[in-house]
Amino acid sequence: MSVTQINLRPWREERNARLQKNFITNLVMAALLGALTVYGIIYFYDFQTDRQRARNNYLTQEIAKLDKKLEEIRELKRQRERLLERLNAIQELQGNRPIIVRNFDEMVRVLPDGIHYSSLTRSGEAINVDGLAAVNEDVSELMRNLNSSIWFGEPNLSRVNAQNAQRSFNLRVPLTKPKAEEAE
Repeated sequence: MSVTQINLRPWREERNARLQKNFITNLVMAALLGALTVYGIIYFYDFQTDRQRARNNYLTQEIAKLDKKLEEIRELKRQRERLLERLNAIQELQGNRPIIVRNFDEMVRVLPDGIHYSSLTRSGEAINVDGLAAVNEDVSELMRNLNSSIWFGEPNLSRVNAQNAQRSFNLRVPLTKPKAEEAE
């Protein structure tokens, strides 16, 4: 019996070398694919980060523009308030002009015989009256007349002095603004 001997060693070595070569090729390909994947992910995140930075910069610039416009609006509102205050002051002065004339006209109307004014001064919302009267009853009548007028409040007599045959007096009369229907 003759036994044929087959040597499988070179075939196994070739197969092992081929498998090792395939393994190394697959390992290199996997490493390259992994590196490309990592590079792609890094590139994607860098691209997204740059895009977000550009958006943030754009928003920051737009916010700065809006802040500037808001400051301009605030300044315009301040100017508007100042102009409205000036306009109101002018309107009040023009509106009070006929009232002042009416007050002094009324001061003449309520003046009884026997009294004359030596000075009339306005301080705020009141008129200070210095005058001379023949008798004390004339001062009382003047105070009643002032009190009954719709243009004046209750007068406050601060002094009465007798000088020779005359009485000098000082009183303070608050000013009032009657309603339009009362003033007519």
